[in-house]
Amino acid sequence: MAIQEIMQCFYKGKTTESIPIHIIYQTNYKTWLKDQPDLFKNWIHSSDFKPKPSNYICIPNKNGTIDSVLVIANQTNLSTALGKCPNNLPNGDYHLETFAEANVDELLLSWGRAAYRYDRYKKSNTKMCRLSIDVANNEKRVLTIMQAINNVRDMVNAPASDMMPQHIQNMCERLTEKHDVVIRTFIGKELIDNNYPIIHAVGRASIHEPRLVEWNWGDPKNPKVTLIGKGVSFDSGGLDIKSAQGMRLMKKDMGGAAHVIGLAIAIMELDLPINLQVLIPAVENAISGDAYRPGDVLISRSGKSIEIDNTDAEGRLILCDCLTYATEREPQLIIDFATLTGAARIALGTELPAFFSNDDGVSDELLASAENTQDLIWKLPLHTSYRYLLDSEIADISNCASSSYGGAITAALFLKEFVSETTSWVHFDVMAWNIRNRPSHPKGGEAMGLHAVLDFLQNRYVN
Repeated sequence: MAIQEIMQCFYKGKTTESIPIHIIYQTNYKTWLKDQPDLFKNWIHSSDFKPKPSNYICIPNKNGTIDSVLVIANQTNLSTALGKCPNNLPNGDYHLETFAEANVDELLLSWGRAAYRYDRYKKSNTKMCRLSIDVANNEKRVLTIMQAINNVRDMVNAPASDMMPQHIQNMCERLTEKHDVVIRTFIGKELIDNNYPIIHAVGRASIHEPRLVEWNWGDPKNPKVTLIGKGVSFDSGGLDIKSAQGMRLMKKDMGGAAHVIGLAIAIMELDLPINLQVLIPAVENAISGDAYRPGDVLISRSGKSIEIDNTDAEGRLILCDCLTYATEREPQLIIDFATLTGAARIALGTELPAFFSNDDGVSDELLASAENTQDLIWKLPLHTSYRYLLDSEIADISNCASSSYGGAITAALFLKEFVSETTSWVHFDVMAWNIRNRPSHPKGGEAMGLHAVLDFLQNRYVN
């Protein structure tokens, strides 16, 4: 999604009919209300308004038109304060009049997130409310973050038929056009020739050829950072086929790739001083006579042999070749995003992404950024005692643990096998999907942890 599309929910300058929005903290509501005119008080009381975070009320004037809008906020969750407004307020232009010491950029982002619509296949004639962006502390950063989030949502919401490996490659090429990058791809047999055998094995059963998409950006003298995103366009489960219910949302299994693409574009737009490498292994985990099988032993780029216990544990497989390749250039930091395990969702639910790291300092910085941006993430442990669950009798490692307990941890431990001990590494296990409508988080594809990671990278390499 381009900046100009995002600006459909924002505008610059106050229009003569612009309606003021007052953001009042829940803890200050009673004090604020005492100082308001009787007309305000009477209307609010007669409307039985509940002053809960994200709730709003339109207050009329004596002429019966809207005088202003009151929105209740919570100091710890400004990221959703305006989340009910864009799609529910009467059509018109609005501006933020009162917002105390609140982080105004977070308020603008809460509006922008809520205004998102995926209308590629089903157009809406409903007009969109607009909010003045003039009060932004950093307008470019607000719009860049919105662009990143909406790019993720657009890619994840797209049906698998329009987001196959070649389409992911096309998205990378289109979104990087204005930046000084060269996209390099290894497609089909080229993966074998260039020693990415696991990516090829997982994707070879599909008529849509598997591929690795790579681009590099930034001054080679800057710190090296690699982003890796799981790009499984559709996951049938392979020969260990999923149920119909389990397969229904598997168009979102390229959510990791979408996160990395959105994040990388934001890094380039904000010109962060890093030497960026982006790796997107893109495959469809399909079923055909050439599908890889349970019991097969595959040799990875690292030389480690992997016994296939379950063909539905394919995401970690395509990531392992990329982790090995990334480690070869000795980056300061590797971050991967993947819709990897149902176990992470069982542990934390669908709305809180899990992450793992081999560097406690990096973890602490990430958690601080998550709190700063109100983009919550949760650290799970790389509990090495569970490594035995990945033992294989005939190979170096199995792709799936012998027990379902601690499934998110054992998946992360599998990935850890392909990362150098001297390289800081972070692994995100995300849902990439909202199963319900929430303020600023509409049902459907979602960016999770992206804002926090961008803030972390800015704090680490800029500030």
